[in-house]
Amino acid sequence: MEKKTIHTTDAPQAIGTYSQGIRVSGGDTIYISGQIGLEPSTMHMVEGIENQIHRVFQNLTAVAAAGGGSLGDIVKLNVYLTDLSNFQKVNEIMVQYFNAPYPARAAIGVSALPRNALVEIDAVLVVAA
Repeated sequence: MEKKTIHTTDAPQAIGTYSQGIRVSGGDTIYISGQIGLEPSTMHMVEGIENQIHRVFQNLTAVAAAGGGSLGDIVKLNVYLTDLSNFQKVNEIMVQYFNAPYPARAAIGVSALPRNALVEIDAVLVVAA
């Protein structure tokens, strides 16, 4: 198996021992690391849950594009929320970024996220090789 690192300055830089994304072997699968609401140019967290959700989808878009894909190629999302009552906001905002058929998805309540983020989302994409 061959792994190719995906890197873009249009998404927040990795703040640990991970890659923004990895494209695997035949080039058709991309794994995007969890994205939080960091503004790439400043590495500061945007304020409020709605702004963070938008920023997360924008960051996912940037990493997907750097890997040769798009949000339309996402087949699986994992959504991590520090307050599950914000899940409806995720649904409301997600329809601005995705069309049916929507990706498979899990929503997980967590006690805390890096940098005190309110939401984090990771993704798996399948793209044409």
